[in-house]
Amino acid sequence: MDAIDTYFETLAGPQKSALQRIRQIVRTAAPGAEEAISYGMPAFKYKKRYLIGYFAFKNHMSIFPGAVPVAALGDKLIGFKLSKGTIQFTIDNPIPKQTILDIVNIRLKDIDKNGE
Repeated sequence: MDAIDTYFETLAGPQKSALQRIRQIVRTAAPGAEEAISYGMPAFKYKKRYLIGYFAFKNHMSIFPGAVPVAALGDKLIGFKLSKGTIQFTIDNPIPKQTILDIVNIRLKDIDKNGE
């Protein structure tokens, strides 16, 4: 069992399902990305660059796509708690699949263009 699967074993059912959903959407959107632990959390790397991370906290979950997608998709992120490079969500208020796909596509383009 790898570190990411071990992490998922620590999660309660609803959080586990919510983050597995994120994991699957990212896998589909970025088939060339590799799973890794980055900054102590499950993440994906693309061309050896950080793509997106995710983590469960006591009262919410977060994805960590970096500042560019959060700024670019501000109108699609109304209703979520945001910080510079973080989007918080809950079981009752998940991030829509299309928004996650948009985030991943922005990150992929950023990495391809700027290496970031």
